[in-house]
Amino acid sequence: MEAVPIVSGAPFVILLLLIAIMPLPLPKFWDHNRNKAIIAAIVSLPILVYMMIDFRAELALTMKDYISFIILLGSLFIISGGILMTGDLKATPATNTMFLVAGAILANLIGTTGASMVLIRPLLRTISERKHTGHIPVFFIFIVSNIGGCLTPVGDPPLFLGYLKGVPFTWTLRLIPEWLVMLAIVLTIFYVWDSLAYRKERAVDLKRDIARIEPLRFSGLVNLLFLAGVILAVALQAPMPYRELIMVAMTVLSLVFTSKKIRRQNKFTYHPIIEVAVLFIGIFITMTPLLMLLHAKGAELGITQPWQFFWLTGGLSSFLDNAPTYVTLFSLAESVTQHMPGAVTIAGVQVDLLRAISCGAVFMGANTYIGNGPNFMVKSIAEEQKVKVPHFFGYMAYSGLILIPSFIIVTLVFFRN
Repeated sequence: MEAVPIVSGAPFVILLLLIAIMPLPLPKFWDHNRNKAIIAAIVSLPILVYMMIDFRAELALTMKDYISFIILLGSLFIISGGILMTGDLKATPATNTMFLVAGAILANLIGTTGASMVLIRPLLRTISERKHTGHIPVFFIFIVSNIGGCLTPVGDPPLFLGYLKGVPFTWTLRLIPEWLVMLAIVLTIFYVWDSLAYRKERAVDLKRDIARIEPLRFSGLVNLLFLAGVILAVALQAPMPYRELIMVAMTVLSLVFTSKKIRRQNKFTYHPIIEVAVLFIGIFITMTPLLMLLHAKGAELGITQPWQFFWLTGGLSSFLDNAPTYVTLFSLAESVTQHMPGAVTIAGVQVDLLRAISCGAVFMGANTYIGNGPNFMVKSIAEEQKVKVPHFFGYMAYSGLILIPSFIIVTLVFFRN
């Protein structure tokens, strides 16, 4: 394969910087998805032309991955948007923590996107009477949109790609120890943080919260059947394009059989998924040369230990999409495993390296808003419902303060050798 020049990575860096910076000086401009699409198109166009001339096959694979990615996210987003959870619980730290625990479990059944879309609106409704809540969507992204989906191939896209490469469907259940340690650390920090924030709330707001308590009720449960259809299409390895056609069919059925009133009550809009679609097509295109460089030169990096794979996979997953990053590091691990005679392997990869890659991709997708598809969706929905959430760099301050030390602990416990 012809080597791509390092300068070809510049548009990706530029696009990341624009995503991070534009909301600060031009919030009204950046709020329109049309403007996001224009920016993404302008920045990615040079790489698109370059790839079409010299690397059409690689570009085609990227577009194939993007189509599968956005159809999966879109179907889970739209179908789960037809499930209405009404009610308003008392917004105590214990209640909010239980939302996150439920989301971490649910993410393994309907994916991080599905769990995020089902639970984020009821959680926002529960905390709507409180004022000090900016940290809650951040922790929700940490746990429900990322860390939670570690135990099944349908939980997070990278693990599904591993399944397609030959990793047994039930193998990811072996990641329960890492999953439990991460959840224990982050949930404990959240409970303490939210308890301190709860003490800052005004008495009048807490009284209003109690006065508005309503039991939880569910509507639109027919969509559970359509979610099951999407999950089965993934789990049973239906080939492309049949897998995507099944997902689209399930989405259409959801739109037909779900009352419009339910979606109105859910404050459902297409804005979040359109935002993800227009930004991530630019990200997928501009990241392709970087992934090609890593695939071609990765063996020269001296990456051989589990902790190195954990941090390299996680570091790249923080800024690249974690699904193609997983695939690239999986290939690198296959090469490394060939020089480890007698090693215990899964799908051609030494088992400790596979554990490190899997955890790095899923866990560290939480480090930035662009690390995993649901991250931006949750941010957008929270902002739509007038919950103030941190900007790009503010969010990274949270992840740097909370997640990075947690990952160091996980490294020392599980990936030292």
